[in-house]
Amino acid sequence: MIGLAVIIGEAIALGKIPPLSNSLAGFLTASLMMAGTMVLNDIYDLKIDRLNSPNRPLASGKIGLGEAKTFSTFLSILSIAFASFLGLWTTLIALLALALMIYYNTRGKRTGLPGNLVVSFNVALPFFYGGIAVNSLRPLLFIFSVLAFLANLGREIAKGIPDTQGDRASGVRTIAVLRGPKVAAGISAGLFLSAALLSFVPLALGRLSLLYFPGIVLADLGFVYSASRLIANQDPESVKRIKNRVLLWMLFGLIGFLLGGVVNF
Repeated sequence: MIGLAVIIGEAIALGKIPPLSNSLAGFLTASLMMAGTMVLNDIYDLKIDRLNSPNRPLASGKIGLGEAKTFSTFLSILSIAFASFLGLWTTLIALLALALMIYYNTRGKRTGLPGNLVVSFNVALPFFYGGIAVNSLRPLLFIFSVLAFLANLGREIAKGIPDTQGDRASGVRTIAVLRGPKVAAGISAGLFLSAALLSFVPLALGRLSLLYFPGIVLADLGFVYSASRLIANQDPESVKRIKNRVLLWMLFGLIGFLLGGVVNF
C-alpha cells in the first residue's frame, strides 16, 4: 500500500498516470523500505513478540536472528538504490525516512505517542515523495498526506491496546499503557473521525473527478464504523480486527485519491 501511495502521489502531481520508470522506482523505494524496517521492527521487538505474537517468524524460531538482520539490511540498501534512480532529493527524503524508522525501531517505539507520530509521518510521506519524484507538487498532495497521517496515527494508537501486557512488561509507554485502553480507544476513534471529515476539504481546492467519491465514501463509512466499534469494545481480539480493517479503509481512500486527482470530467 505504501508503494501504491507513491505512485498515486506521482499521478496526482502530474494529473495523469506517471511514466512506468518513475512508477516502478517509486513503488520499490517505498515498499522495500517498509519491508526492511518491518523486519528490523521484529528484530527489536523479539522479547515483546514472544509475549504478544509468539507465532511470528523470529519469535517462533522459524527464522534466525542473523538471517533477519541480513535481510533487513539488504532490503534497505535496495530501497535507497531505487530512490537514487529518481534523483538527489528523492534519495535524501528516502534516507530521512529510513533514519526515522531506524530511530523508531531502536528507541522511538518505547516512547509511545512520539513513536506513533514518527511512523505516521513516514506513512504520509509517500504522497509528497511522489510529487518530488516527478518535480511537481500540488496542494492536494498535502491534504492527502494529512489524511493518511491522521488515519495511520489512529491505527497506531489502537494497536497498543491488544499489546498492553507485553508493552508494559517491556517499558513501552503507549497511551494504552499510560492511560488505559478506553482512553486510547477514544483518541484513536477521534483521529479516524477527523480523517473522515478532512476528506471533504479537497473539494474546495479544485475540480475533482466524480470517481473520487465512491472510494472516499467507503473509506469514511469504514472509519466511522471502526471508531464506533473502538468506543464500544476494547477487547484485544476486537481491536486487532479493527486495526486490520483500517488497512482496507485506507486502501479505499487511496483509490479515491487516485481517481479523484487524475480522472477529470
